[in-house]
Amino acid sequence: MPTAIILLKIDPKRITGTAERILDMPDVTEVYSISGRYDLMVILKCPSLDKIEYIITDHLLKTEGIIDSETVFAFRSYDKREAGQSIEVD
Repeated sequence: MPTAIILLKIDPKRITGTAERILDMPDVTEVYSISGRYDLMVILKCPSLDKIEYIITDHLLKTEGIIDSETVFAFRSYDKREAGQSIEVD
């Protein structure tokens, strides 16, 4: 399943409220408060890249309090829960 990881810089006065609003969005599976250059990390899993694009541009990035963002896509999961579901590459 396509997975996007969105890193967000948030207005410091709005971090908790913004995180809670984002967590209520469809297909958002996790929101983390993180250290470093960004304040929140959002994990978004959707059945298609088109839906990821729609959620990010039409919902997530319109959330009040977001100052900056960076989106990366996961190619493969090495999660222990998904062990045994690997794809062999020649």
